[in-house]
Parts: sequence; structure tokens; C-alpha cells
Amino acid sequence: MKLSEMQRLFANLLPRLIDFIYESGYEVTLGDAWSKPEYKAHKVNSNHYDRLAIDLNLFKDGVYLTDSMAHKPFGEFWESLNSLCRWGGRFQDGNHYEFFKKG
Repeated sequence: MKLSEMQRLFANLLPRLIDFIYESGYEVTLGDAWSKPEYKAHKVNSNHYDRLAIDLNLFKDGVYLTDSMAHKPFGEFWESLNSLCRWGGRFQDGNHYEFFKKG
């Protein structure tokens, strides 16, 4: 699959995740969705540079949830949407949702 195809599919699936979060009684704000190449030294091999990752800041009743495990039901939902969907909670980055780019 070409990078541009992956980016479009990622963008298509992301609203489903956000809708699921809101339907579950939580809210989000958008965190890092794209990092400029000049910042690449800070995050080596990040899918943010390819527009295939986003960080979501999770809230419940107006309270920001900093515990990665608060994202677990949403990470599992994200992973169920497509075989390319990977949740950052599998590698200690619970608010990170991405597409796994093979190769």
C-alpha cells in the first residue's frame, strides 16, 4: 500500500475512534498529529512524520487523564478497526494511536 493510501485510510478511521471515545462518555483534544522534519531528532522513526500517527489527550468529566491505561478500551477498539492500527499502550505511550508501517 502506498503511503498516501495509508494516510487516507488512517484519516478515515480516526473519526470512528473519536466517536467511540465520545460515545463512551469521554472527551479528547488533539495532540501531536504531524511533526515537522526539523523536529525529527526528538522522535526517531516516528510515524507522526508520515502523518500516520496522532496523540489524543483524554478527558473524563473535564479531568485530563494522564494514566496510559485510561486509553486501554480505546486502544483495543482502535486495533480492531484494521490490521494496520496499533495502539501506543503496547509500548508505554498510551495516548498514541498509529498505523504500523511495515518495511
